[in-house]
Amino acid sequence: MDNHEEKHQRRIRYKGTHPKTYQEKYKELQPQKYADTVEKVLQKGSTPAGMHRSICVDEILEFLQITPGQIGLDATLGYGGHTLEMLKCLDFKGHLYAVDVDPIELPRTQARLESLGYGPEILTIRQMNFSSINQIIAESEPLNFILADLGVSSMQIDNPERGFTFKAEGPLDLRLNPKKGVSAATRLKTISPDELESVLRENSDEPNAKAIARAIVSEIKKGTAIDTTTQLQQIIKNTLKSIPGSNSNEAIKKACQRCFQALRIDVNNEFDVLYKFLDKLPSALAPGGRVAILSFHSGEDRLVKKSFQSLFRDGVYREIADEPIRASAEERSNNGRARSAKLRWAVKA
Repeated sequence: MDNHEEKHQRRIRYKGTHPKTYQEKYKELQPQKYADTVEKVLQKGSTPAGMHRSICVDEILEFLQITPGQIGLDATLGYGGHTLEMLKCLDFKGHLYAVDVDPIELPRTQARLESLGYGPEILTIRQMNFSSINQIIAESEPLNFILADLGVSSMQIDNPERGFTFKAEGPLDLRLNPKKGVSAATRLKTISPDELESVLRENSDEPNAKAIARAIVSEIKKGTAIDTTTQLQQIIKNTLKSIPGSNSNEAIKKACQRCFQALRIDVNNEFDVLYKFLDKLPSALAPGGRVAILSFHSGEDRLVKKSFQSLFRDGVYREIADEPIRASAEERSNNGRARSAKLRWAVKA
């Protein structure tokens, strides 16, 4: 018998008729092998594990008006859904740059796009933050179009090992690049109650920021290690149980979402990164160049709106969106993560 013969691996067993945890959804994590399973999940309006459904694709393409021969940038590669659609518009003429900070998902996305025929002759992918957009311009002509999707990808949120979700046990990390900076767990060990309250209030508009911040810091001072997502969730839950009007299951769920979002924004310096990106945008665009930014948080949307309005008044942009474009009713119904999306755009003078 050949000693190198690959051993048969038994499929993952789970209770009940449907998988619940990320690891149990092994069929969804292998879309090439189990395409029928993935299609069933999509038809139900859900996102298969390990995948991401791009939002406002039609609206983005309608505005960007990409034509073959142009040069553009996808500033947030992610799963590559928007990237793929922009590449189709280029029709192998011109060039698309794409960047992302995530060292785990980037090579997977690059491999998927290469398998579809999009190699370095049409697509350049870099692991970098979009705040360094000037590095792309240093080796390229000014860009005809730029897209930035500020949302966290579903495959990052759903994987408990990344620490983005409170729905499953995982390390309290929340970093888009787990190789840089400090995790949320480490950040909480030294933060003061006032600073944490500010983080929760400014980054997610959490109405119970003061009570939650003091409860978290109090537990840490007692020697409690808050190293996992479920530990943090439990502290938030225990805190809100004693606050009238905030103690329902739905209210607690919303508070957990806001707190995790606030910490994610903090550990990744997302607002600072966005400031730098918005500041460098005009110099990256060719005259008549178009930029579209998709945001999912009121704080991000305010920054984009104010930047576009200010530069419009200064004559840098000749046209900007009067109001944000929202995902269609059909898309919001089919994809719950599209409900908070706001798309703003600008055209350089």
